[in-house]
Amino acid sequence: IETTVDPLIDAHGGGRRRITLHARFHEGKVRVGYMAARSHQLVEIASCPIAEPGLSKAPGIARALAEALSSARKPLDFQITATEAGLDIDIRGHGEPNDRERQALIATAATQDLASLSVDGETLVERRAPLVSMGRARVLPPPGGFLQATRVGEEALAALVCEACAGAKRVADLFAGCGPFALRLAERQEVHAVDGDPRSIAALDKAARGAAGLRPVTSETRDLFRRPLLAVELARFEAAVIDPPCAGAEAQIKRLAEAQVEAVVSVSCDVGTFVRDAATLVR
Repeated sequence: IETTVDPLIDAHGGGRRRITLHARFHEGKVRVGYMAARSHQLVEIASCPIAEPGLSKAPGIARALAEALSSARKPLDFQITATEAGLDIDIRGHGEPNDRERQALIATAATQDLASLSVDGETLVERRAPLVSMGRARVLPPPGGFLQATRVGEEALAALVCEACAGAKRVADLFAGCGPFALRLAERQEVHAVDGDPRSIAALDKAARGAAGLRPVTSETRDLFRRPLLAVELARFEAAVIDPPCAGAEAQIKRLAEAQVEAVVSVSCDVGTFVRDAATLVR
């Protein structure tokens, strides 16, 4: 692809707002940290130097939660997000807690002043709504739902997307998640947001309805790998934004290549699948 490559943007900002910590039980003790690169070796940490200040106590909190589940001795993963209301934590790897474990986790959430605590995506206790601002809207992402790692990174990507869609009246946001692009685009344009995760679409829809001054936002839960939007469905949009997971969006890209959409804005986290999908559009 012959193109001009713009200067890189430092999107670190105040640090990562989301980290995943791991807990392992060894000789009766809980060890908490990150996994070494390309390894299952756990590296214990006291704090993460590239995380937002609100995550400074995350390892200690993860250790306290792991101790509440220590009887099972299962490997645990903690997805921890710094929100406007405090920390939102989703625990993976344990399965449904029993009554004693449930009460211990709820008590630990209160002691550690967590905003919200969930297990395998099911909310155990919500002491404060863990909201995240996206433009004018405030979103309550589903437990364990996807967010860009840094706030500045999300804002930088959203600004580029909005700039590229500036001339469109109607925009399709494909793989929309809980709305980082759709909700900002809706400040100026009509948006149709599509994603395969019903919880993310519900969060986006609720945020759009609660925000003042947005243009109409419609939403649809749809598996874009199995049921991509067809050319006839895309015909009513002047622009389409597509931000797929690492696997890319081969099926949807083929339908976009057949459509008459004036602008396709692709956001990618994987250079290999981006090159594959972009080559389809170029051809």
